[in-house]
Parts: sequence; structure tokens; C-alpha cells
Amino acid sequence: MNYEAVIGLEIHSQLITETKIFCGCSTRFGAAPNTNVCPVCLGLPGALPVLSERAVEYAVRASLALGCTVHPVSVFARKNYFYPDLPKGYQISQYEEPLATDGVLTYRKAGSVETVRILRVHLEEDAGKSIHEGFEDSRERTYLDFNRSGVPLVEIVTHPDLRSSARAAEFFERLRDILIAVGVNDGNMEEGSLRCDANVSIRPKGVSQLGVKVEVKNINSFRFLEKAIDFEIERQTKVIDSGGKVIQETRSWDVESNRTFSMRSKEEAHDYRYFPEPDLPALHLLPDWIETVREGLGELPEERKQRFMVEFELAESDAEWIAKERDLARFFEEVAISSGLAKTASHWVMGPLVRSLKQSEMNVSDIRVTPTALAELIQLVESGMISNTVAKKIFEQMYATGRSAQKIVTEEGLSQMGDVAEIRSVVESVLSAQPDAISKYRSGKKGVLGFLVGQVMKNTDGKANPKLVRELLDDILGMGS
Repeated sequence: MNYEAVIGLEIHSQLITETKIFCGCSTRFGAAPNTNVCPVCLGLPGALPVLSERAVEYAVRASLALGCTVHPVSVFARKNYFYPDLPKGYQISQYEEPLATDGVLTYRKAGSVETVRILRVHLEEDAGKSIHEGFEDSRERTYLDFNRSGVPLVEIVTHPDLRSSARAAEFFERLRDILIAVGVNDGNMEEGSLRCDANVSIRPKGVSQLGVKVEVKNINSFRFLEKAIDFEIERQTKVIDSGGKVIQETRSWDVESNRTFSMRSKEEAHDYRYFPEPDLPALHLLPDWIETVREGLGELPEERKQRFMVEFELAESDAEWIAKERDLARFFEEVAISSGLAKTASHWVMGPLVRSLKQSEMNVSDIRVTPTALAELIQLVESGMISNTVAKKIFEQMYATGRSAQKIVTEEGLSQMGDVAEIRSVVESVLSAQPDAISKYRSGKKGVLGFLVGQVMKNTDGKANPKLVRELLDDILGMGS
């Protein structure tokens, strides 16, 4: 029997506030265990929570960026369950009256329009962390670190609109881009600031009724999400085809074995015994304030991508890549406008600039090369003053020192060789040393011409005009044929 997968995601996004959601403790990652704690986030008796205004603002930002309706009134609730890293015995979250509902994420990919509906967005506090390894007695004991306890989260819940693991992973990645773009999440999945639960079920194709749902918890990479869903689809298919029934449960993804394993039976809402949080009043948001937050969102990645495709005539893949990060997109746009060569600017930004950023572990806003300086370098290549090979070497110096391209060219004598007689002499010297290449060329293997051009460029330290080199090689080799 052919089955169809039905997939919904629950994304837990840490808000990048400096303090926790209900107290003034730091949210800094990597601090010594149990140092960023106080009576509130440790759940000590008599400690009262005070809601962070910044956490609310960031949650509203995320909701609006996902096209949700932000409700003027929302209510916090206690989600009751017992786990070692939850000292209060309950988690402060939102349930019946969440912050926002009814959103949608729409994006275009290869000419088609993809749409995933957002069911709800709600605020909640994170739990602590149970540590099961890394100590001599880890086989007998579990250690607890409460630094993460009380860190502000938004949970983003989708409708079961996804039908494949690849589409789920792509949606998760695009959601991450949006959260980073509006400044509410750092996107650092390795540190746990963005995690995903996948609700997966299968049903016979053509059937509208949903199958039994299995939740796979705490996935922190796009690749693992795809693998976990694929495994779960295959596992559930085998269970049904063998005459069994899929059990509603919570499972975890094991990176080492590339499989899911059962954690516990799946809880329903009534198992958590939700009731309104008595220590927090209802959250009231003024409509004018919500609109002020909306106006501050700026251009989102999908909007920017579409604009770059129209204004700068970039290919969809290039426009999408550049548009993801706001600072990088702004840098590219300034280079494109200043140089008047948008496509060339995109190649420089996606190539040498991004490579240098990764090597130096810097942000584009912190580097010495300005958009105007890179535009000048591009124009020097376009004018024929320097070759593209030399330009790449010049860029490395610009990145390291902040000097201008023109200054480096002048001081180091890097102008492109344009004298025909001088270049012809080098070409003839290369040909005399490459009789085999000449024979191959004249026997019809024209691809060898690229090799010969490379040899001439090497012998001139990249200064020769490659177009002129190719023309001279064509001329000289043609005369001998």
C-alpha cells in the first residue's frame, strides 16, 4: 500500500534577551553550571515571577514576521509535569489563550509557491538541563544545570501541512532565517537556542483522516530533522504493513545509530493539568504598540529575495542566498549600486568576501573593507586595469589592512599588462615550452587553450590581460595549423 506522510513541527526558539523571562538572571551560554540562577528560576517557595517586557516584544516580533494575529490579551498557564530539571514541578507557558495564532509562511522555490500555516505562537520558560554523560559516575547519576531554567522561549506550532522530510527541513531553515532577520534568535542550533519537535504520522494516499501521531523530540539540525522524519516514516510503514498498530508516543532521535527510540507514551493536554498561572496577571497589549513593533520589522528575507531578483536581475538561488542575512544583503546592495555591476557584485560577496568572513570568524559589519572599496575594485577589473586573478590577491590585502584597491595597485605596480608585444613575447615563450599542448590543440583538442592561457597568466603573475592572451594564442596556433 502507498502511504502519505503528514508532518507538523513545533519549534522552540530562545529569545536573545540578556535576562530570563521572569527574573533578572543572565541568559549567557557557557557559564559555569548553576551560576546564572536565583530563587525564581530555581522555583524556590515564595519567589514570584515578573514578566520581561523585552521577551514580550521579541515574541510579538516573531509572531508578526510569521503573519500571525497577535491577540490583545493572552494568559499564562501552569503546565504540570515532574522531571528532575523542572524544580517547580510545572512550567510557565501559555495554553488556551496564546500570544498569537493563525499565521502563514509563504515562500517561492523554483517557480512554485510553498505555504505552511502557523497554528499558534506562545511564550514560555525553558527548563533546566539534565546531563547524562561527561562524569566518572555518569552511569549511576544524572547531573542538573539550571542555568537554562527560565530562559525565554517562543514555541511556534505549525498545522500538519508538510508532506516530506525535505520540505520540513526547508521550512525549518526558512523559519530560522526569519527569526534571525527580525533579531529575536541567534540561530545557533548547536547551543540549543533553536530546537524542533516533529509530529509524524502516515496514512494511505487518498485518505483524509489523520493517522496516529508520533512526536520526535529536540532535533537541533536540518539534516537530523530530515533523517529522523525519514526513519519514522519507514518505521511506521513497516509496523502497519506487518499488521501492527502505530502507538502514540514521544520518541527521541539518536545521532549515533541514526534511528528514533521510544521515550514515553505521548501526553495529552489533560495530562499536564493546565490552569491559569495565579502569580501572573493576563498580558494586555495595546494595538498601537503592536503596530509600532510591526513597523520595526523591516524587510524580511523572502521579500528581499524577490526584490533582488527584480531590481538586480539575480538568479533565484543567488538572490535567496544573499537575502538571508540582513547585514550581508545590505553590503551587497551598496556594492551593486556603487559599482553598477550587480551580478559581479554578487559573485564577489558570495565568494571572496564570505570566505574571508568565515576564515577570520568576523561579521560583515566589523570588517575593514567597505562596500565602496569593493565596488572600486570591481570597477578596476571592469576597466581592464587589473585582471580578476590579481583582483583576488588585492582583495586579500584590502581585507587585512583596509587599504584601497587603487592604492595597492599603484604602490605595488599591479596594473594589468596591456602591451601586445610584451604579452606576445611571454606567449611565445610558453608555447616553446609546451610542444605537447600545441600538438593536442592542432589535433582538435581545443580545451587545451585554457591550460595555455593559465600558463601565460602564471608567468606574468596574473598581470596579463586574459582576453588579449587568448586572442594571441588563437592567432599564433592558428597560423601553424
